[in-house]
Order: sequence, then structure tokens, then C-alpha cells
Amino acid sequence: MANVFIVAAKRTPFGAFGGKLKDYTAAELGAFASKAALADVGKQVPIDSVIVGNVAHTDAAAPYLARHVGLRAGLDVTVPALTVNRLCGSGFQSIINAAHEIIVGDANIVLTGGAESMSLAPYALRGVRFGSTRFGVDLKLEDTLAAALVDRFPKETPMGITAENLAQQHNISRQDCDEYALLSQQRWAAANKAGRFTAEIAPVEYKVKKAFETLSHDEHARPTTTIESLAKLPSVFKKDGTVTAGNASGISDGAGAVVVASEQAIKEHGLKPLAKVVSWHVTAVEPSIMGIGPVSAIQGALKKAGLTLKDMDLVEVNEAFAAQYLAVEKVLGLDRSKTNLNGGAIALGHPLGASGSRIMAHLSHELQRTQGKYAIGSACIGGGQGIAVVIERC
Repeated sequence: MANVFIVAAKRTPFGAFGGKLKDYTAAELGAFASKAALADVGKQVPIDSVIVGNVAHTDAAAPYLARHVGLRAGLDVTVPALTVNRLCGSGFQSIINAAHEIIVGDANIVLTGGAESMSLAPYALRGVRFGSTRFGVDLKLEDTLAAALVDRFPKETPMGITAENLAQQHNISRQDCDEYALLSQQRWAAANKAGRFTAEIAPVEYKVKKAFETLSHDEHARPTTTIESLAKLPSVFKKDGTVTAGNASGISDGAGAVVVASEQAIKEHGLKPLAKVVSWHVTAVEPSIMGIGPVSAIQGALKKAGLTLKDMDLVEVNEAFAAQYLAVEKVLGLDRSKTNLNGGAIALGHPLGASGSRIMAHLSHELQRTQGKYAIGSACIGGGQGIAVVIERC
């Protein structure tokens, strides 16, 4: 199999819901990250393909997302583009699709990424086009963002309930969840203070009245969080449940971009890779416990690589919910001393299609900083799936 490498990886800061990035479309956010990643390559190289992950089409141009990201990033009009949607695994999937294109010889250098503007999610009137709008008939306005976070097959199941199901199955308490959420916030704060996100973040300007200011750090994080403040929050999905606004991932806006190249392209253009893509695996699980998906995905990716968790220097499991992460941790026996070391989605947010790109960008740069050898990134996926990618530092 042809070798595939990550040669550049950048992301925007993740903006809070309704925060400083709220007016940017997903394509605009994706272009910010893509321009930064392409600049990091350090030279003009021919991009053969653009693949961008996105989940919720929240603006009028969203159906054209990957194409617009490529054009906004300054790529030639002849470069084709593909938008992929594997829900929360979309950013990872863009890298996997790029690897497929390189392996079969369809491309040498691919711009991948993930982008999401959750703040722009519209309200919708379902059934109006051919439905009844006669006098006396009330129309129901639907929040498309809230609707997207509910799996409707085989029955309506909010994502939060899938986390509650895991908490019940694995004897995970509300206190366990709050303590882990606090750890995520503390780790993010320490990492941010130490500048561990500097290599991956491309600051974004945003408008304030008639002037522009710059966002250079994740806006959703709450570094002053305490266990007492978390304990005061009500459970959201179930009476006396475990899931609260404080121990679930944050609704946010952001994008990531990862430039993937073949070994031939690296030699031909003198590129300096960050990491080699070693293996990947996508799996499916019972939808009502979708959060357990990373378990089999991680196991599958490691098996393909001929490696074990002990071989991994860094592990990232996307924190959709604290209960979900803790279930994965318990089943796999994860070592917290090398897992989500700089905080996760509970602290910095989870812009659905972008999180996979964020995780892979972070791991690529962290392996370089720490001089570790192997890392694995993973995520659970709504509807009952899991995805994982193993990389090796170059």
C-alpha cells in the first residue's frame, strides 16, 4: 500500500455558540483554516483534490461547501472538490478519503478538512411547500440544530440519552462526569497557557462594530470552572441523570484543514511531513449507545497497524459527553496520563464536522512537540458508528 503523509495541519479557534465567529459560514471558516494549512506547506504545490467534512447545512451556499472552501482558499478552478458527511467523524473521514485517492493513484496532494457553523443553523417550517397553510392552521417552527442532535431511527433518541444509556450500563455517576468535565477544562487551560495550541491555531479576525478584532484561542472554554459550579447544573435529558450543559461537548463554530500527500509528492516537492497515516478503521454499533463506537474503531485501527494501546504515546477520544468518554475509557482501559492531555470537546467545543480535523491537527503537532512516536485519534458518531486513525511522527 502506498504511504500517505500529513504535511500541514491547521485549525481556527473554536468559537462559542452565538459568539465571535457566529457570522461566518462553514465555507468561510474552512477557507481560513485551509489558507493557513497551505501556507504552512511553505511552497506552492499542486493540489489535486479538496475533501471537506460538514454535517449541518446551515447557510444557503452549504451544498457547495467543499468547492467553495477550495476556491476561497485560492486553489485553481480546475481542482475538484467533495463534501463528506459521516456526522461527527467527518473530519477524520476527509483524511481517509484522501488516503484512498492517493492509494489508487487519483491524487498526490489533497486538501482535507472539516467545517461547521452551528450558530448559523436556521429555523425551518416543514411541510409548507406542499402542505396546508389555510386559515386556522398553526405552523410549527423547527430548530434545525436541535433536530440534528436527535436520531430518529428506530425511535427518537436525543444524543444525550445515548450518553445516559452508557452511564447506566457502565455504572458511571453524575459525580464521575462532573469530575471528568473539570479535568477537561483544567487541561485545556494549562495547555492554552503553555502555548500548546499555537502551532495548530490560525487566528481569525471578527468584526466588532466598524473595527476588527482577532480571536486566537478557543472561545467556549471556561477555565474558571469548579466542581461546585458543575454540581449546580441540572441534568438535561433525564431526571437525576448524568448529562448536563457542563459535562457535554460545547456547541460551537470552527474548522480544520489537513494537507495529505503521497510519498512521491513529498520527494518531488521537497515537503517536510509531520506524520505518516498508518491505519484507520470505521465501525458501527447499536445506535442507542452510539458513544461506545470509538472502542471497536480504535481496536480495529490498532489491529490493522499491528500495534496496541501501549504503543500509543498520545490518545484522543472526542468528548461528546463525559459519560460517553468514561464508558470508552472503562472498556478500553485507557491511560489518562496520555489521553486527551490538553483537554477535549467538553472544554473547547465540538463543531460537528470539524472535530476530526481538529484532533488530527493537534496530534500531528503534539507528536512533534513531545517527540512521541505513535498517536491515535477517534470519535463516536451519531446513529451508532465509530472512527479512528493511527499516525506516526515523521
